[in-house]
Amino acid sequence: MAKHIDYYVSLNSPWTYLGSMRFEAMAKKHGAHVSIWPVDFGSVFAVSGGLPLPKRAPQRQAYRMMELKRWRDHLGVPLTLEPKFFPANEVPAAKCVIALREFGRMPDAIKLAHAVLRGLWAEEKDTGDPATLRAIIADCGLDADLVLKSAEAPGMAEKRESYTKYAIDQGVFGAPSYVIDREIFWGQDRLDFVERKLAS
Repeated sequence: MAKHIDYYVSLNSPWTYLGSMRFEAMAKKHGAHVSIWPVDFGSVFAVSGGLPLPKRAPQRQAYRMMELKRWRDHLGVPLTLEPKFFPANEVPAAKCVIALREFGRMPDAIKLAHAVLRGLWAEEKDTGDPATLRAIIADCGLDADLVLKSAEAPGMAEKRESYTKYAIDQGVFGAPSYVIDREIFWGQDRLDFVERKLAS
């Protein structure tokens, strides 16, 4: 029986970006059903002991940079260590992903989320800029006008809040998190364990 994966993401997270293509391929290989949850990890951190990047100790920030370089080189994934527009305003893109998700277009929601992450971390794009976001949506083969209009429908901002509360209730505390059968796998460096779970 195919597994279901709840996929919790931040559209500013380099770790979500680094794991995105491997995760997509893995889910496809095992025929898994994926639900994407773009949530506000600032709110998640506030109740789970995490800290936003600028508030972390200098040695932790330095180690993060080292690990980003290691994983970029190990995976052969293009990644700018200090992208010009990081952190971007992720709310507009998150609402677009949520709109696609809510209208039953989960594969498109995932495709757009990953394109936004690639835009920020590999292509030096300001993913919070309306014109840039419109172009990213169009490049995904989606109707940008329709997606952007849907993202502004009543309740979309509240959906993100409810997704965030749900993530907290499920015990999620970092991005990316992959949840299968109520078991949390935190971080793209846990994808080997995700695959084992999918294969079990």
